[in-house]
Amino acid sequence: MAKDGTRRGGARPGAGRPRKALADKLQDGQKANVMMVPAALEGADTPPIRDFLTEEQKDGSQLCSEEIYEETYKWLKERKCQAFVNPQLVEQYAMSVGRWIHCEQTISRTGYLAKHPTTGQAIASPYVAMAQSYMKQVNTIWNEIYQIVKEQCSEAVTSTPQDDVMAMLLRTRRRD
Repeated sequence: MAKDGTRRGGARPGAGRPRKALADKLQDGQKANVMMVPAALEGADTPPIRDFLTEEQKDGSQLCSEEIYEETYKWLKERKCQAFVNPQLVEQYAMSVGRWIHCEQTISRTGYLAKHPTTGQAIASPYVAMAQSYMKQVNTIWNEIYQIVKEQCSEAVTSTPQDDVMAMLLRTRRRD
């Protein structure tokens, strides 16, 4: 407790030694606390995709969020971890990646400079800052998803959809 009587400080979220992956615990012969999912929860390949992931953008382009959502869910299903990850977390991840790719495409079309609305002087494009912000969101959300998978997956996790984000950016066609 601080001198002024408020409860501040303490451990920061994510501070401390990282948890050991379930696959590593099993390999070392340690006793592992595993959440068991009943077989009745098995479902379709991916849950239904919500409309906001596929809406047309103001410039007439489509976000690739639907494709990212499906790839991420297939990756989770292959590792039998789809029941442990909140679907809204996967939606947030897909939307953030889609927005990041959209910002990068806009930067490629318009360049790194923009015109100031009142003075007319050259300024840094606001899309650069937005792209950086979305990339930070993508990394934060992905780390959260990956931590859940790492703690619940009994096999070692080698490749991830996050590895293919840059490839997806390069694959998307420029839509004018």
